[in-house]
Amino acid sequence: MRLTRHTDYALRVLMYLGARNNELATITEVAEVYKISRNHLVKVVNVLGREGYLQTVRGKGGGIRLGMPPEQIGVGAVVRVMEENLDIIDCVGTECPIIAPCRLRTALGEARDAFLAVLDSYTLADLVVQQEQILHALFDQAPAT
Repeated sequence: MRLTRHTDYALRVLMYLGARNNELATITEVAEVYKISRNHLVKVVNVLGREGYLQTVRGKGGGIRLGMPPEQIGVGAVVRVMEENLDIIDCVGTECPIIAPCRLRTALGEARDAFLAVLDSYTLADLVVQQEQILHALFDQAPAT
């Protein structure tokens, strides 16, 4: 199973904001931290905002922040929102002569469901590393001077 960049970026945005304790951040800031395209993030943030995962504040001093507590943001739910199609293979559009009795489709569907079930067992709160921990990790890894 392979997720799209938009899903990857959505999870990164949520994790970044989750570590900020409800402080506002800008799309540009997030793009710079992760070294990813601001234009892609704008699209991702739009979807996350429309779905209620983010709150957007317009105007000077505005930005984005989580739209709900991290404990209420299910990772599996975010993946389902961001991915247009979670089918592993597309049997419907093929002219496969064994499509009716084929068991591969069933096996792959079960694998997809198991993948999503694992993601459903996590919330954003499970994934977020607080800023203090990040700074501590960076400080501890820095070479002694």
